[in-house]
Amino acid sequence: MPTADVTKMLERIRKDDVKFVRLQFTDVLGMPKNAAIPVAQAEKSLTEGTWFDGSSIEGFTRIEESDMLLKADPASYAVLPWRPEEGKVARFMCDVYTYGNKPFEGDPRYVLKRMMAEAAKSGYTYYTGPELEFFLFNLVNGKPSTEFSDTGAYFDLAPNDASENVRREIVLSLTKMGFEIEMSHHEVAASQHEINFKYTDAVTTADRVITQKFATKAIALKYGLHASFMAKPIAGINGSGMHTHASLSKNGKNAFFDANGEKGLSDTALYYIGGILKHAKAITRVANPTINSYKRLVPGYEAPCYISWSATNRSALIRVPAARGNGTRAEFRSPDPMCNPYLTFACMLAAGLDGIRNKIMPPDSTDRNIYHLSDKERKKLKIEMLPGSLAESHHELLRDKVICDALGPHIVDTLTNIAVAETDAFRLAVHPWEIDRYLATY
Repeated sequence: MPTADVTKMLERIRKDDVKFVRLQFTDVLGMPKNAAIPVAQAEKSLTEGTWFDGSSIEGFTRIEESDMLLKADPASYAVLPWRPEEGKVARFMCDVYTYGNKPFEGDPRYVLKRMMAEAAKSGYTYYTGPELEFFLFNLVNGKPSTEFSDTGAYFDLAPNDASENVRREIVLSLTKMGFEIEMSHHEVAASQHEINFKYTDAVTTADRVITQKFATKAIALKYGLHASFMAKPIAGINGSGMHTHASLSKNGKNAFFDANGEKGLSDTALYYIGGILKHAKAITRVANPTINSYKRLVPGYEAPCYISWSATNRSALIRVPAARGNGTRAEFRSPDPMCNPYLTFACMLAAGLDGIRNKIMPPDSTDRNIYHLSDKERKKLKIEMLPGSLAESHHELLRDKVICDALGPHIVDTLTNIAVAETDAFRLAVHPWEIDRYLATY
């Protein structure tokens, strides 16, 4: 940072009476990590960066090349409102560098920044707006459980929604951190909630996804609750998704809108949709990153599992909401909140840009409820399904050069190691379902 900017930032930190600074980053899994420094070290950190050992961070580096540098992004500065007034804590989101002042290729934030720079070569800025769903479960003996904290349903209020005060504090805290909250409400399932914030550029949005998850968990804990962003914590009810609205802007105008185009969509929008559909199977590995993710992507629970698009149909993988003009966007409905938002947005952008460059026109929109179509009807319409397992989606990723190139070999190798380890661990585990099903009978 330039000296003048450092001086301004230090003055702001002093006025906020901050005593500790958290330097935050994420691993490949999207787990937030941080190094906490006393405020006396802030100037050194802002001018030189802060070295740390990356050898134990998932997907980062080998022990013999473990020293890594955290560089704070001044635009991400925020005081953590839920921390005590005495000894205030602030945070910066950081970029990770290696020796020689080189961006670390295994840093998910860098992967997205690299794709944003690629889009900028064609004059585009990429905007995303996710909708994060989550559950608030009771803690039992101090440990997370799947015990409901309320009996509310879609858009309910107290007394059925017993957690509305928790949601209120989350919204107030995020607002103090600079979020523009658009809506919060109870979701379909008992104890399930959603908080939406206004779209912005994809890097800032990804930062805010990580912040929202971190804040939600911290505030829920104050109320004796566990906030879970697990895709499918309970069988037989709706899982949690992260529907992601996206658009491209060029010369300050929404590049997806064309008043004279079909459905009010420009060719750019259609090509973007075509690119996402073409690469959807590979993107699934990143947008739905766990064994559990694929228990959500099944028919009947509002989660999309068919590769299609529509302007009206919520069973499609991509939905184009009714808003036009500057609000024109495409909603990608398959991601779940377990995903790493930096990597997911990078893959979406790479696919969309591939569609635009190669003029990949999507098939006709599917305006019928796809869940009600027979296999024969879906086959006739050439509607394929998303991968049904982590192993299957990872196979699709490795076949997709565009998405692999977007992620880079370091990230792809790490995802491979994770997929193999997860799949083997699950395959070798004896599940309670198997005990219930077979033990007494056989």
